[in-house]
Amino acid sequence: MATCEPLYWRRCRSPIGWFEVGEPALIGPDAILYAMKKVQLIRDKLKTSQSRKKSYADVRRRELDFLVDDWVFLKVSPVKGVMRFGNKGNINPRYLGLYKILKRFGKVAYELELPVELAAVRPVFHISLLKKCVGDPASIVPLESVVVKDSQSYKDVPVEIQLV
Repeated sequence: MATCEPLYWRRCRSPIGWFEVGEPALIGPDAILYAMKKVQLIRDKLKTSQSRKKSYADVRRRELDFLVDDWVFLKVSPVKGVMRFGNKGNINPRYLGLYKILKRFGKVAYELELPVELAAVRPVFHISLLKKCVGDPASIVPLESVVVKDSQSYKDVPVEIQLV
């Protein structure tokens, strides 16, 4: 978009021909110089604004890079009216857990191996919606296997600890 398009909602021709065709205009060197200064001022203000917004965005940006066969968590939207994932009363999960990366598209899109329950969701996600799983995914115990009895007790199951 040209620098003066946001102001005038049309494409500017040149500082000399800003008037409509057929409209009489007497333009002297002072008017041309004045118009050129205004155009330069607009360019400077837009460049300053763009630089400021970029610096704000860069503060929150983090460098992410995933490999194929990595395990990631998927960030879900807490917006009402959107498909709910594992709704537990008033508490909704922020991340859905562990999915394997199948394929990478470009620099910022990844295809995940989703379960059958999420068949309605497209399996390609932006990198900002993923969070890397730190550690071994095989050592994570699924919540479905933990059974709590009515007496608020559970049975301890020993887990093998491997030394590296």
